[in-house]
Amino acid sequence: MEGDTLPESAKLRTLLPVELDTYVSSDVFGTSTGLNRSKGLQRALRLDVVEEEDRGKQARARSMAGPPDNNLPANHKIKAASLKAFEELRNASANRYTSAKSSIMVLGLSVHSTPVEMREKLAVPEAEWPRAIAELSAQNHIEEAAVLSTCNRMEIYVVALSWNRGVREVTEWMSKTSGIPVHELRQHLFILRDRDATQHIFRVSAGLDSLVLGEGQILAQVKQVLKVGQGAVGFGRNLTGLFKQAITAGKRVRSETSISAGAVSVSSAAVELAVMKLTDGSLPHVNVLIVGAGKMSKLLVKHLISKGCTRMIIVNRSEQRVLDLQVEFPDAKIIYQALPEMVQCAGEADVIFTSTASDVPLFYKENVINLPPASLAAGGTRHFIDISVPRNVGACVMDLPSTMLYNVDDLKEVVAANKEERRRKALEAQVIIDDELQSFEAWRDSLETVPTIKKLRAYAERIRALELEKALGKMGDDLTTKQRKVIDELSRGIVNKLLHGPMQNLRSDGTDPETVGETLQNMYALERMFDLASEVIVVEPKVKSKGQ
Repeated sequence: MEGDTLPESAKLRTLLPVELDTYVSSDVFGTSTGLNRSKGLQRALRLDVVEEEDRGKQARARSMAGPPDNNLPANHKIKAASLKAFEELRNASANRYTSAKSSIMVLGLSVHSTPVEMREKLAVPEAEWPRAIAELSAQNHIEEAAVLSTCNRMEIYVVALSWNRGVREVTEWMSKTSGIPVHELRQHLFILRDRDATQHIFRVSAGLDSLVLGEGQILAQVKQVLKVGQGAVGFGRNLTGLFKQAITAGKRVRSETSISAGAVSVSSAAVELAVMKLTDGSLPHVNVLIVGAGKMSKLLVKHLISKGCTRMIIVNRSEQRVLDLQVEFPDAKIIYQALPEMVQCAGEADVIFTSTASDVPLFYKENVINLPPASLAAGGTRHFIDISVPRNVGACVMDLPSTMLYNVDDLKEVVAANKEERRRKALEAQVIIDDELQSFEAWRDSLETVPTIKKLRAYAERIRALELEKALGKMGDDLTTKQRKVIDELSRGIVNKLLHGPMQNLRSDGTDPETVGETLQNMYALERMFDLASEVIVVEPKVKSKGQ
């Protein structure tokens, strides 16, 4: 065949236009899978390696055979004439993902816009966060991922090579995980990117986006995202920096403002709701049951005691946590009951708080319908206050007479009372948020120079290797191994010393925004001087090869 007269790299290149056509058309119109895109790009990158190795052979062949077109059949002359165009097209396709910084995005649902019925379907238990991170970061256009799932919010943070394709992949993952159709998700989903996404997690960590302004538990939950993420595949440098800065912002807001003064937790709001729904001053006299003995329940105990309720029953799977609470709150009478006694205990209670990690309801209509009436101290009405997501009490319980059911969404009634005070405190905290936002953006800008450093080193190394090969070829075969090693080390030393100055001016720790600006100017100057924009060496680790 005619292709047999070509070097191996040229044979492979005859297949390249088809791969490029598949890659580019699918990327523009979204009609092909990410597998084809990344495979096509990776194949193009592998061709670069083959060509580099074969370059010397081709050069010698050209010097002996004259102009390359003279030795090619007619159909290959056409391909050779268009080779440069395809080369530029391939580089443009690859550099789409390296010429601009990856986007930080957050997609989520919160108590402000989404009912608990939908949030509970999307809730991801902490034990499942590493799996979710791995699945999300395995998507074609997502480099890093993190999950923040609480009773008030479910948010996915990602670093995406292409923000619009990243949105699509995260949305489809959320739909697949929850069983909620994409069109239904879109009605409640919020999407923020880059500066807005960064500001959002800082506000979340500071308690500014919480149902109860300044609540302390959300900062602990953000810390847990970082702790879990650092041991998970797919939680990378950008999100590590983001969540560390968010934690710093949350700590500063609480220490430098009065935002955390007063009742600032979901549990405290739940107790306040109970006080509002009961007859004035009756909370100390009603029978209280708490189902669950975790962190939220501990806060329930604390705030119930502050309201004068000193006797309560706690139902839990194990006794140890309840024993710990008895030690921590010696002035209260805390009684432990095992989980099988839950329904019987509910029959003796007027106010029932539920806060467990169960993914199915613990109380259904049939569990409650035959319970004896609540006491006169509670007005004969039994109150279920469910602060769990997923919910612990089925919505059908609300249909029963003399029974009231509240969930986390009903806590809005509590926090609406001091709206003006919340607004004032939020303005104070926003100054700190803006300061931390500037610090994070400076740090992230400093990362932009990393690809340029790699490109410059690769550019210099390629020249060094080619010139070394020429020099060794002229010196003949009489050189000893030691002499070759000395010459090689000499060439490396010269290159390293020449690169030292430029490299120093490309490095920044991101702590000083002014220094970062100077570093970026140096980066742009070097890229222009050495035409580094055409280098695609850093594409391979960014565009993942699926299924290979």
